[in-house]
Amino acid sequence: MDYFAQQLINGLVLGSIYGLIAIGYTMVYGIVGMINFAHGDIFMIGGFIALISFLLLVSFGLTTIPLILLIVLLVSMAITALYGWTVERIAYRPLRHSFRLAPMLSAIGMSFVLSNYAQVAQGARVKPVPPIITGGYTLLENNGFVVRLSNVQIVVVVTTIVLLAIFTWLVARTRLGRDMRACEQDQTMAALLGVDVDRTISMTFVIGAALAAVAGMMYLLYYGLVDFFMGFVAGIKAFTAAVLGGIGSLPGAMLGGLAIGLIETMWSAYFSVEYKDVAAFSILIVVLIFMPTGLLGRPEVEKV
Repeated sequence: MDYFAQQLINGLVLGSIYGLIAIGYTMVYGIVGMINFAHGDIFMIGGFIALISFLLLVSFGLTTIPLILLIVLLVSMAITALYGWTVERIAYRPLRHSFRLAPMLSAIGMSFVLSNYAQVAQGARVKPVPPIITGGYTLLENNGFVVRLSNVQIVVVVTTIVLLAIFTWLVARTRLGRDMRACEQDQTMAALLGVDVDRTISMTFVIGAALAAVAGMMYLLYYGLVDFFMGFVAGIKAFTAAVLGGIGSLPGAMLGGLAIGLIETMWSAYFSVEYKDVAAFSILIVVLIFMPTGLLGRPEVEKV
């Protein structure tokens, strides 16, 4: 039971990271009706920007960890949001009224561009950092096995909860959120009613990229490394989470992320770690066979 509790904590933390990335996928799909396959690489860019910002602040002599993390968070969100805006302007907007596969193919091309750009700019080697947030709490101790909740795990989960609360308020209570919901239902009618569709779509990419930057920073804090290829792996997992939860549903994206994180962690703990991805995708297939729209998906959000 103690071992299960430890794996449950680990799975929830990993699922929180997946959920933050999955929200970006489901936001873009909800409005544009297309999957932004470059979103995983935006997450990777956010991780690199967080690493570079942290190293620069330390080199300038700043030693207060909470202040450093706050600055790194704001800087990585701002710069990564700019990347998201650029992807929308280059890969999506010119092809918005083209045939349906054109934006998807363009996004896949942008994914390769970003991953190779990071490889050329930062090198192909893994970039490790020493533990930034240390310490934790002992929850249980039985027969020599200790269940611990580390401070970095608390930071990841609390950050995810706070951001979800802020974003839920943004979508439900602000003018931008109303515009996003209007564009999701009918872009033509929204434009006739005075909604700036281009601006709304651009802001959707910006917000999704900012959340991906937070996920990239949390990944750096939790695992202590970044590399140019991590965006592909995490992006596929987050896309799977978005589909599992119900593509187009924001709560579904987070629920799917938690589910994928728990499946991976539990399978690695009790079975073969080599087949954790097989387990996650197999459960996705089973769920979609009986629930084609995912766990929380609605038939009306399907745009295919």
